[in-house]
This record gives sequence, structure tokens and C-alpha cells, in this order.
Amino acid sequence: MASLSLTLYGCLAQPVSIEPPTVPRAPRGQAVVKKGRPGFVVAAPHGATDPQTGDLAAELARRTGFGLVVAAASTIDPDTRDGPAPQIHLAYEKRVQEAAQGRLAFYAEIHGNGRREAAGRIEVATAGIDREFASRLRTLFELIRDAYLRGHPATPRLEMVVEPADKVFYAASGPTRDGILRFPTRALHFELPRIARVDAREPYLVILADFLTQAATLPAGR
Repeated sequence: MASLSLTLYGCLAQPVSIEPPTVPRAPRGQAVVKKGRPGFVVAAPHGATDPQTGDLAAELARRTGFGLVVAAASTIDPDTRDGPAPQIHLAYEKRVQEAAQGRLAFYAEIHGNGRREAAGRIEVATAGIDREFASRLRTLFELIRDAYLRGHPATPRLEMVVEPADKVFYAASGPTRDGILRFPTRALHFELPRIARVDAREPYLVILADFLTQAATLPAGR
């Protein structure tokens, strides 16, 4: 674990100029795309219907310097090619690849989670990540969260569970096989409870932006 601590504040993304996180509108079936650091993308695939996720993804992209994709169609479900409009899924994949500007090294997808059982935790399904690396990601989040909470003790303390080290309700086996998660070298599919999206939005934007910046460049192995 000592080697993990050495990586915590050594790899910061260079921010790019992205306007304040008010997500612009796009025609149905399309997506908002902003290019950032090549190979690194934050996305909200249900930006039109999943409350707060589009604005959260836009702000995380601004803070990390990553590229941004926010889907503007309520019918997009990038986790599967099944459904009434497969061409929309293909279009979404194309927009993500456009934002990546080449090889997609790291992809973070933002979803809202309204399940009562998940009200006190952030659930993260993954692709391209083994059990040991998932445990390191959980530890990284805890270190960043606890460092923030020492200076802001009134902030609610959310846990994080990371697949495959932990059991999550929305696993990534489907999207890894058939959906958008088959493209990235590493991918994190976030399910954020309401408290992280609304009640403690600003603190968890700070925490998650720091976490994404460091997770994206965390080396494999101990």
C-alpha cells in the first residue's frame, strides 16, 4: 500500500478550456461532444433523462481536462445494442470515439442511482480492471475522501464499492461484451446516489475530480 500512496498527487491532468457546465442542447439522437485530453473521456449517456448527470459530467470534464460526451436523446442506452434504435447506439459510440481523438485509454460514465440500498455509497462497475486494481481504486477514493473530510467535517461520508473487488448492483458484463465498455482500456461506470448529485454535489465534485485524475494514470501492479 505504500507504493499506492506515492502516486496520489503526482499525476495531474492538464485542464482545457471548457465553458461552465451548462450542457447545450442537441438534436434528438445526437450528443454533445467537447474534446479534451486525448484518450480520456467523461460521459453522461442519459443526460436528457437522468437528473443532474449531464451537468455533473460536464463539470468533471472541466475540472479534469478530459473530453466530454453528453447524450441528448432519452432513448440512448449505450450499455446494449438491443432496443428500438440501434443506430443511436452506434452514433453514441462514434461521439465517444470522437471525444477520445484516437485510442480510448480511460472512460468514466456517470449515472444516477435512486435505489434506497445505495443511498450511502457510490457503486462503480468496471471494464479492464482486475480485483487487485479495483481494491486499489477503492483505497484511492477513501484516501482522497478522508483528506477532504478532515477540512470539511460536515460533508456526508459516502463509501465506494468497486467491481470486481466488491459486489455492485449494476455489473458491467453486458456493456463490456456488447456496449460502449468494450472500447476503453479501462472504464469506470459510476452509479451516484442523490446525496452525491444534489445534497453534497460540490464536495463530491471536488473528491471525484481528484479521484478521476489520479485513477486515470494509476499504474498497474503494486
